Amino acid sequence: MNRLLFTLLLAAATLPAGLPAAPTRHAHHAAPAQHTASAAPAKSAPTAAPTVHISNFTFSPQALKIRAGQTVTWVNDDDIPHNVTAVDKSFKSKVLDTGERFSFTFARAGTYAYFCGLHPHMTGKVVVTA
Repeated sequence: MNRLLFTLLLAAATLPAGLPAAPTRHAHHAAPAQHTASAAPAKSAPTAAPTVHISNFTFSPQALKIRAGQTVTWVNDDDIPHNVTAVDKSFKSKVLDTGERFSFTFARAGTYAYFCGLHPHMTGKVVVTA
C-alpha cells in the first residue's frame, strides 16, 4: 500500500506543468459517497522487531520494554565503534563498527541494565515482562 501511494505521488510530481485540471463537480452534482472499508477485517501490520539504535553516544530508546522470548537488536549507527555489555554479564557484544548489529534473546522476565564498554557513560535498559 505504501509503495503504491509513493508511486502515485511520484507520478503526480513528475507530470508536466500546464496540463488541464480534472473536471470538478458542483455540490448539487456530487456523486454519492463511496465507502472504502472492506468487509474483511483488516490485517494488522507485523510489529517491528525491537531495535535499539546507537547514535551520537546514546542508546535509543534508552529504555525498551519487551516480552520474554523476544530478541532485541542493537544497531551501531554512529561513526565510531561501540559495544553492548549487560551489567549482570548476561550478554556482551563484540565491538560493533558502523552499521554492524548485535542481537540477544531475552528468555526471562526482569530488568537488564547495559552500557557501552568503550564509553561507560552510555547506558540503557531492557525491561522484560512475562
